[in-house]
Amino acid sequence: MKRNIAMLLQYDGGRYDGWQRQKNTQETIQGKLEGVLEKMTGTFQEVWGSGRTDAGVHAAGQVANVLLDTDMTRKEIQDYLNQYLPDDIRVLEIADVPPRFHSRLLAKEKTYTYYIDRAGKACVFRRKYMYALGADLDVEAMKRTAGYLLGTHNFAGFCTNKNKKKSTVRTLKAIEILERKSQIEIRMTGDGFLYNMVRILAGTLIEAGLGKREAESVKEILETGDRKLAGFTAPSRGLFLTQVLYEPPVFGGE
Repeated sequence: MKRNIAMLLQYDGGRYDGWQRQKNTQETIQGKLEGVLEKMTGTFQEVWGSGRTDAGVHAAGQVANVLLDTDMTRKEIQDYLNQYLPDDIRVLEIADVPPRFHSRLLAKEKTYTYYIDRAGKACVFRRKYMYALGADLDVEAMKRTAGYLLGTHNFAGFCTNKNKKKSTVRTLKAIEILERKSQIEIRMTGDGFLYNMVRILAGTLIEAGLGKREAESVKEILETGDRKLAGFTAPSRGLFLTQVLYEPPVFGGE
């Protein structure tokens, strides 16, 4: 009988074309995982992720699951994957989960973190993992703007929606804006996020911090759903999928 195996993952998305397996490239996170699992079991194994991170986006706490017919222990599976996966993908934890568990469909909330450096030159050791803005930001203006975004809204104006039939209503539960010397972290927690939504929200908040828009401007974007009124799409290298939560919890760290 097949076991439903959940994986807690971290990866550097800098050289990948996103999470989702694609026909025109071998450089995807899903594709790399499926390739190693096929090597381990001898047959193709489809992996489901909690979310399809874009090209260049990183993850500190991505969750995926796969159905495996194996007697290997959780540690043996984890060790095998980490041995054969590229160095920029790591399995942090393995868990056996109920047969009906699905990492995307059962996710209760997700947290993304966007990193910005205001310094004239970004930190040498973190420059690949943050947006080197090189300009000061009015954090209080960003927080005022964020306040209008909280709650349940139609976020059509804050996404690049490829599927016109898909609902664009989401609930943003929290937006935290934290200062750490020259670095700013924008943490967004919600029940789900649309295509490019976090990066467009980050770009909108950055524009507010630069004095290029008023906090109240986001109300019109939410009301009209007009993408042209929202901010720019912030660069992918500053974005991390930080945490995915389930009820009951899947991993010990939740």
